[in-house]
Amino acid sequence: MESDLLTDRQKAAVLWAEHVTRNTAKFRDDVFEHVKSLFSEPEILELTLVCGSFNMTNRIMDSLHMDITEHDVEKIKGSVRTDPENVRRYLQLILDTWPGKFPEPSGD
Repeated sequence: MESDLLTDRQKAAVLWAEHVTRNTAKFRDDVFEHVKSLFSEPEILELTLVCGSFNMTNRIMDSLHMDITEHDVEKIKGSVRTDPENVRRYLQLILDTWPGKFPEPSGD
């Protein structure tokens, strides 16, 4: 956070990623307000989705003792920017297909 190599927005993104990863963002209104002062709501959503996606992937890979390959690294490098329209379409699809009622567990 003290580096002169990062802009204020980059530092805020790193701070947000750290709190999302540690699952402490929900308790840190001060961090959210700081991020909100530098990013729009769609940008915060995108940052959060990217953090969550990488966290999920890391947990799966770690749990299954799978190493990340060079091919995986190249795919990650190519996915540094998520198109907000794709995120909007995905979320709309979820809303459109969300069941009105969930089945009860069978107890088996």
